[in-house]
Amino acid sequence: MVIIRCLLALVTAQHWSLHQLDVHNTFLHGDLSEEIYMSLPLGFQQQGENLVCRLNKSLYGLKQASREWFAKFSIAIQAVGFI
Repeated sequence: MVIIRCLLALVTAQHWSLHQLDVHNTFLHGDLSEEIYMSLPLGFQQQGENLVCRLNKSLYGLKQASREWFAKFSIAIQAVGFI
């Protein structure tokens, strides 16, 4: 909380504009760079079948989800000019 208060004090003192951004589905936008497979949920499997799905996008609960999203976010923010 101290860092947030310092940031708000700095913004106020410098008369900068401040915007808040809440992203609810962030981890669902990460593109996976490695092959990850998951088994089908119950109700999609038929007797005797052992099928899997290859994921193209990350899912909540996936260990790689935060890393993949941050990589995509870093590229986008650097393209705008941030360092």
